[in-house]
Amino acid sequence: MLAGSELLRRRWMRTWPHFIDTVLLISGIWMAINLHAHPGNSPWLGAKIVALLAYIGLGFVALRMGRSPAVRTTALLGALACFAYIVMVAMTRSVTPFL
Repeated sequence: MLAGSELLRRRWMRTWPHFIDTVLLISGIWMAINLHAHPGNSPWLGAKIVALLAYIGLGFVALRMGRSPAVRTTALLGALACFAYIVMVAMTRSVTPFL
C-alpha cells in the first residue's frame, strides 16, 4: 500500500480483507453468545470486540480512505497496535494486559 504495489488493484486483494474482518467479527460475537458473556462478567471479551472494530476502521483508513502517506502510515501503526492489544488481551484475559 505504501509502496504503490500493483497487487492492490487485483480483485482478490480488495475483497480478502473484508472476508477476514467479517470472519473475525462473527467469531467474536459467536464466542460472546456461547459464553453468555456481557461486560459485567467478561470485560476482556468486550474489550477484544471493541479493539477489533477499531482495527477494522483503521485498516479501512490505511487501505482505502487515507489520502496521504502520513495518514495511511499512522492508521497502519494504529491497526498493528490494536492487533497487538487483541492478542495480549486474549492471552491474559485482562482488559489491561500491559499492567
